[in-house]
Amino acid sequence: MIPPTDAPDFSAPKDPADYRPRPLLGVTFWAMIALMLLCVLAGVAIANFGPKWFGPRPLARPAAEAPPAAEPAPAAPAPSATPAVAAAPAAPSADVARLGARVATLETQQTHASQAAAAALAASAVVEATQGSGPFADELSSLRAISPPAPELQALARLAAAGAPSRTALAASFPDYAARAASAARAPGEKAGLGDRIVYELSRVVTLRRVGDVAGDGVDAVLARAERQVEDGDLDRALRTLDKLPPGAKDAMGPWRNRAERRAEIDRNAFALRARALQTLASEARGGA
Repeated sequence: MIPPTDAPDFSAPKDPADYRPRPLLGVTFWAMIALMLLCVLAGVAIANFGPKWFGPRPLARPAAEAPPAAEPAPAAPAPSATPAVAAAPAAPSADVARLGARVATLETQQTHASQAAAAALAASAVVEATQGSGPFADELSSLRAISPPAPELQALARLAAAGAPSRTALAASFPDYAARAASAARAPGEKAGLGDRIVYELSRVVTLRRVGDVAGDGVDAVLARAERQVEDGDLDRALRTLDKLPPGAKDAMGPWRNRAERRAEIDRNAFALRARALQTLASEARGGA
């Protein structure tokens, strides 16, 4: 016997709306998306503006607080600490002052030494210029510009324009004037006879006098000693020797004597200036050492 098969289950048809496809993105989905966007925006806002909104705020300054410029000065240190604080800057200041004074002293010494050296060179140039027979006004002007006033400078200023014959020139001209002096010393007096006058006139043509080491105080002896002193360059001593001549012989030696006195005065003052300038230079050198 064949069992009966199940009869097909025929039920009543459902609502056709139940057979429509359901939407994939419903209201719940879009609500979750909106919530997530709000969370992201809230996180960004908190990250950017959180420190400003929720950070610690600075304390307000009291209204009665004085401005920084009017703040009271700090209290003075204790008396025990005052000497240590005041003594610290005093030492450098004293050292700087001493160093500055030392530098000023060295600069002054250097300036004085330079001036002394220039004056010594100028004085040497004057001495060299005076040894010739010409004027020496230019060299003397250079010395006066850098040297303090001195009596020797005034004396040389009076003689610089004309100068004086050199010692060599004076020695070369001395024999001629000495012969005139010897002849003048033999001139006969007013009461001399004719023979004495004839001998005198002849002696003026050919003059004979002794030279060299001549003893005595006669005219020939005095002229011989003076001539040797002139040749040795001792003009001052030669002029003193010529003072022993008789009046007539002195008059004959007058022109030569005037030139010799000028030469002696120039040499005396020029050498004195150079010696003083060298002494000043040596003193400055010792002071700067």
